[in-house]
Amino acid sequence: MKLISTLLLGAVLTAMASSQTLSLKGSDTLGAKLVPQLAEKFRAAGNKGVRFEIAAEGSTTAFPALANKTAQIGMSSRKVKDEERTFCKTKGVYIKEYAICHDMLCVIVNKNSPVSNLTKAQVAKIFTGQIKDWSEIGGTPGPISIYTRNTSSGTYKDWQKLAMGGRDYPTSSLKMAGNEQIAQEVAKNKGGIGYVGLAYATTRGIKAVNINGVQPIASNERKYEYARQCYLYMPDKPTAEAQAFMNFVLSPAGQTVVQSTGFIRIK
Repeated sequence: MKLISTLLLGAVLTAMASSQTLSLKGSDTLGAKLVPQLAEKFRAAGNKGVRFEIAAEGSTTAFPALANKTAQIGMSSRKVKDEERTFCKTKGVYIKEYAICHDMLCVIVNKNSPVSNLTKAQVAKIFTGQIKDWSEIGGTPGPISIYTRNTSSGTYKDWQKLAMGGRDYPTSSLKMAGNEQIAQEVAKNKGGIGYVGLAYATTRGIKAVNINGVQPIASNERKYEYARQCYLYMPDKPTAEAQAFMNFVLSPAGQTVVQSTGFIRIK
């Protein structure tokens, strides 16, 4: 009996030693849908010993986690800021950037809205609060309810830069934790408008409008007004598991997952 117990203990310790945890923190755009799918396919490709912990709480959270070594990979829907890179350096962490996919920020309205096209100028005026009623842009009369991401989101800042000329959101805008929440609220509100990543633009109850006549679909990525890249960040000396996962993400197999999840391949 003692021999059997010893053998069992040895087997458990061996399994624990061979099981590695890979922690990723940051962007909801990446962490809510794409990265879990990539993780699943990575494990299925012969890496079942790697366990994933994914915290999708906004791009802003990626860099403190890398600096403090509570994450091996940071997820971000925007490029790292100079001050974030510097902060990591003060902690002895020198980060490397990997563009992993293209994305589009799609303007969404309720599926029953008569509005199907907006100009870039109209979008800017809506999201800065200058246009307040749908009747001003050919819609059904009624107040416009604006849904945005919260301030920890990289998408929140990207949208300010891409669509709003760096200006502030109106105080009446409603801040949501993620793409799915914005889509759900717009689906429930006939006067709602928001923005989501391309992978979320086909959520039931909403529709994505054209911008300056250009439809937000992958083939229009080069001419769509609100296109962007998304990134993963790692220390310059990553763990073996982190490097293996990054290699998979950038491989043809990983890029197939990118495409099937609703994002646009980087290569």
